[in-house]
Amino acid sequence: MSKKAEPERTVVARNRKARHEYFIEESFEAGLALTGTEVKSLRSGRSTVAESYAAERGGEIWLLNANIPEYASGNRNNHEPRRARKLLLHRHQIRKLIGAITREGRTVVPLEVYFNARGRAKIEIALVKGKQAHDKRHAIKERDWQRQRSRLLRTR
Repeated sequence: MSKKAEPERTVVARNRKARHEYFIEESFEAGLALTGTEVKSLRSGRSTVAESYAAERGGEIWLLNANIPEYASGNRNNHEPRRARKLLLHRHQIRKLIGAITREGRTVVPLEVYFNARGRAKIEIALVKGKQAHDKRHAIKERDWQRQRSRLLRTR
């Protein structure tokens, strides 16, 4: 009996600008506290997390400004698209994030939303520090040089 290889994660939404806009210091996997229509809407793959961030409220970490559109077949109990969603983390992770946000002025941004192998909605968040304009230019210059170098090596 051969077992089919299941994908480890099914990515729903990705924040592609995050790696360009920020220095990523540390990343965490967190669960999301969602309602039923939010999960169904996520499975259709139309959500965005590009402009969202995580903040501390009452000793907990909340995801703010993430857009999960209303479920098309939902009824009057459909969810609000941009509501705050609680992130499910371990206590020591929450303390670490809150300390970095308040003392060091760091930001917590989502990198991607996905379903893991068990079908649970998860979010990968990262503790980041903002890049300045010269840092972004340097990263672009480095990326272009690597691309040009690989072309030169390929032609030889």
